[in-house]
Amino acid sequence: MTEKTHLSSVLKSVEKPGRYTGGEYNRVMKDKAAVKCRFAFCFPDTYEIGMSNLGVRILYDVLNRDPDIWCERAYAPWTDMKERMETYGLPLTAVESGDPVSDFDIVGFSLHYELCYPTFLGMLKLAGLPLLSSERGEDGPIILGGGPCTFNSEPVADFFDLFNIGEGEEVLHEIVRLYIRMKEDGAYTRTAFLRAAAGIEGVYVPSLYEVRYHEDGTLYPYVPKYPDVPTRVRKRIVADLDEAPYPEKLVLPYVETVHDRIVLEVYRGCIRGCRFCQAGMIYRPIREKSPETLCKSARCLYENSGYDEISLISLSISDYSRLPELTDKLLAWTDEKRVSLSLPSLRLDSFSEELMKKVSSVRTGGLTFAPEAGTQRLRDVINKNVTEADLERAVGIAFRGGKSNVKLYFMNGLPTETLVDIEGIAAMSKKVIDCYYALPKEERPRGVGVTISVACFVPKPFTAFQWEKQDTFEALAEKQEHLRQCITDRRIRYTYHDAKTSFIEAVFTRGDRRLSRAILRAVELGAYLDAWDECFDFDRWMQAFSDAGVDPAFYTTRGFGLDEVLPWDIIDPGVTKEFLLRERAKAYREETTPSCAEHCSGCGANRLGGKTRWCRK
Repeated sequence: MTEKTHLSSVLKSVEKPGRYTGGEYNRVMKDKAAVKCRFAFCFPDTYEIGMSNLGVRILYDVLNRDPDIWCERAYAPWTDMKERMETYGLPLTAVESGDPVSDFDIVGFSLHYELCYPTFLGMLKLAGLPLLSSERGEDGPIILGGGPCTFNSEPVADFFDLFNIGEGEEVLHEIVRLYIRMKEDGAYTRTAFLRAAAGIEGVYVPSLYEVRYHEDGTLYPYVPKYPDVPTRVRKRIVADLDEAPYPEKLVLPYVETVHDRIVLEVYRGCIRGCRFCQAGMIYRPIREKSPETLCKSARCLYENSGYDEISLISLSISDYSRLPELTDKLLAWTDEKRVSLSLPSLRLDSFSEELMKKVSSVRTGGLTFAPEAGTQRLRDVINKNVTEADLERAVGIAFRGGKSNVKLYFMNGLPTETLVDIEGIAAMSKKVIDCYYALPKEERPRGVGVTISVACFVPKPFTAFQWEKQDTFEALAEKQEHLRQCITDRRIRYTYHDAKTSFIEAVFTRGDRRLSRAILRAVELGAYLDAWDECFDFDRWMQAFSDAGVDPAFYTTRGFGLDEVLPWDIIDPGVTKEFLLRERAKAYREETTPSCAEHCSGCGANRLGGKTRWCRK
């Protein structure tokens, strides 16, 4: 049988064949003989997840605006499809052309979550490409990584040729244009290209640095192998978001995806300074889009897609300085079209009755808030800057507005946490029930439900808590069980994250290059799609660590020294280590830091420039 016959036969026997057929409306098709560089944008998760990723949508649009570049997409096949591809020798192919990914010039991977690492390697294997960068020949594609995980890319540094650090709209295009120019000039070799690419701001080429370890396993500072290689790689940002490209059309899938809606990115960065939050630091400085730009994008995307929901996204949408103006402009036409507005990242202290009415204009349901900690003391430690009074006011507005279900996000295992703080989670949840019954019967919706979701703290790079240790399994289990016993109201539903998953996440978010051996071994043992609960196998990971001679506790339950060289010190995110150390000290003094809107605390992100009204120049 031919390869196409195999594929046709296979699609009849797998779940959701629409994941693999392509042919979507608004996909970009080009004459491959007429382009100068073919770029395969790979997402190491299923089609439904990848098709909902805003970063992929933006960069797919950016690259395809250049007539010399054809950017196509590839996603991780589900386990049934992967098994059949291996059985019949079917390679990983691009959705648009159906060509093997190995035929492309550059293959880029979006690294959005540490547990996707084995999936990325699984996709390389399906493509028939060498897993280690040191084993790739001149004729093979360049393997490029981007996304939030690249702010500590060391655990996967041996697998990638280069990384795009920071926002990709400009730097990714510069990398591809450099490739085209060197090919046209006859100057291209893999080595020469990587050396030249290292000169682009925001590009990290791991093979160009010498990495050494002390006897105790800690790192020496990285040393560039050549004088023209930067000692630190500064992240790239887009200075003016109003001028930045944004898709005018969305590729419309034939199967249901996680986010079947229009997504409007309102701004980047965050004026808050939660000390556990990596995104709030690595996406600084704060840059906003104007309501005019956002409304133009929303109308254009609606006309080109027909979606009936617009989601306004940012790290904290209610902190957008022109939110009332934006929502008024959108509601001027969305009400008539029966298009609902979704605001998924609301803060307790900036939620208002006016905002409630706008969100409820078309669709009703529940609301989600994130107090993060159960006591004011611990909220001050993490610099959450919300109070119990904020919660009472916000849920009161929600209940009066017809919302009957409230979801609250918390964490356990935070620095300085005690069982009293855990008990506070149960008390806050019960307070929401009490607020419901405190309202007159005629003012409240029918029924009430509170869901609390408790995640395990993972100390992330470029946060004030990057030096902290993670709780042991035993400590986390004790806290989880203690909270369960404290919840006595049947209207409160309690869910919590698996501590084993958080442990593996912590290993890789804080790890160094020695972990590549463990990741390779895990893949050999069958690791794939580990971001999915049904595929994650903790014992397999522990076996992989053991086989690779790696102690995972070295990266988790061991606190890092304040003067220790950290694996991610090679990256300059804008925010300075001095600022993070100041914030850590304030955490242990239980002192808060005001938001950027109230006072500039000198985090250092202003060094990156950008059109922002928040940073002190």
